[in-house]
Parts: sequence; structure tokens; C-alpha cells
Amino acid sequence: MAAQRRHETGFSLLGQSFSAPQPEPGLYLVATPIGNLGDITLRALQVIAGADVLACEDTRVTGKLLQRFAIRRPTMAYHEHNARAAGPEILDLLRAGKSVAIVSDAGTPLVSDPGFDLVRAAVEAGLPVIPLPGPSATLAALAVSGLPTDAFFFAGFLPSKAGARQARLDALARIPGTLVLFEAPHRIAESLAEMASALGPRPAAICRELTKLHETIYRGTLDALAAQFAAMDSIKGEIVVCVGGPEAPAQLDADSVDTILAGLMAEMKPAKAAQEAARLTGLPRRDLYQRALALKGDAA
Repeated sequence: MAAQRRHETGFSLLGQSFSAPQPEPGLYLVATPIGNLGDITLRALQVIAGADVLACEDTRVTGKLLQRFAIRRPTMAYHEHNARAAGPEILDLLRAGKSVAIVSDAGTPLVSDPGFDLVRAAVEAGLPVIPLPGPSATLAALAVSGLPTDAFFFAGFLPSKAGARQARLDALARIPGTLVLFEAPHRIAESLAEMASALGPRPAAICRELTKLHETIYRGTLDALAAQFAAMDSIKGEIVVCVGGPEAPAQLDADSVDTILAGLMAEMKPAKAAQEAARLTGLPRRDLYQRALALKGDAA
């Protein structure tokens, strides 16, 4: 059976030609460069050059990658507009024992790209799903931002409508970690102003054109960066925004906590008071609820 599946595969790297073994049947999630094609991994080249089919976000963009490394493989389009039709076709290929490599235009597939439904369907069908780690604009920006990396939240693009965008920022404000977002160049100045208003003067980094010729990192507080970008004539390129998390709340002594709970319980029940106190102080709701019950008992 294996002999029947063989096909001629290979790629060129640094002027040398290499053969590529045909991957075992399965769905391969292949990370591709976010700008500098030199960031491609050797394993990615082997799988791209050996797979039965390449499922591409944009076959024209992937075509440039294939041309650079002298790879000739069948391609099919797989993107947000045709996922419902192309997804079942890919599943049929997998069931037939084919190897399919998913590649986005740049970076790691499924991160702000289609593919989640396909991977879930493949997993539920018991079909192999294999990740090939590599370039990621999210992680590259986080690493170079100078902001804490121990806890972070990837938020993708903010909503385009003002009301939804404000609600999203209000929700993000409470996340205890560095925020990582994507933004379009024509909206970056406006978005930074809204972030500064919603999140306050947090430290931030604007990473533009990562790994490309005009890579630029801007660092400062959100309000300062908003003013800086508002003064620019034009902004081009791919942008990743990293924003520092909220400051840890100041430690409150027991008397201060009791005062907050007592004030809240004058208007609401202990459970609700504990919930609101947790939001205000950042302290565990369970502990606050136990203290609220104790205060209520003392007052009885």
C-alpha cells in the first residue's frame, strides 16, 4: 500500500536539492513565515513538499512560498469563505488515506484563521491531526515587547463597531495578564486612543512588520503611543499590539475589607455584596462571602 502512495517530492534550500518523504496520512497544521521566508522550518518544508494536498488560505500567497523553495504540490483553497464546502472535501481526503497540510498566509494556522471546525471534525472522526510549530506573530510580538510573558491573552482583532469594541475593551480590562491584539494600520491610531481611555496609561508595545525589512517596535504608555500614532501621516504593514496587564490591587487590611463589605451589605445580600467586593478588591469571592456572613452574624 505504501508503495502505491509514493510520489516524487522534494524542495530546494540554499542552492541544494533535497528529497522529501511522503508524510503518513493525516491533517498537518503547518506554521509558515510571517514575513521573512528564511524562518521556515526544515520539517515544514518536508511536509509541504511531501503532502498529497496543500490546503491554503490563499493559493497565490502559498504559491510564492512554493516557488521560493522549488516545491510542486497540488493546492486547494481553504479559507473563511469556502470552509463549509472545502472542509468536508478535506475530511474525505483524510478518510481516503491522504496527507493534507493546512497553511495560512502567514504564521500558525487556526490563530486568527479558519480551521477550528475542521480540526474538531477530524478529531471527532478519529483522524490524525499533527501540529508543526513554527513562526507566530503573536509570540514574536510578545517576546520582543518587553512586557511580562508569564501570563498573556490573545484577543485577535477588536470588533469594528464602536459599541461592541468598547464592550470588548471593558472585558479585556479585567484580564490579569499581557494582552496581545491584531490591528489594521488604518485603525491603529483610533484603537490606541480607545485602549488608553478604557485601560488607562498601561505600558504597551506596537510591533509593525515583524521579521520584515521595515520591522519597527514602538514602546511607551497607551496614551503616549496614541498621540504618537495620531500624528503620523500614514501607517502601513501588519501590526501586533501588546498591552501590559492591570496593576495588582493594593493590599487591604482586614478593617478596610470589613468597611467595604458593611457598606455593600447595607444595600444587598451577603452573596451579592461578596461578589461586588471581589470585583472591587480583587480578593477571592469565597473568602469575602465567609467574612460577610460573619459580619452579619455579629450585627444580629
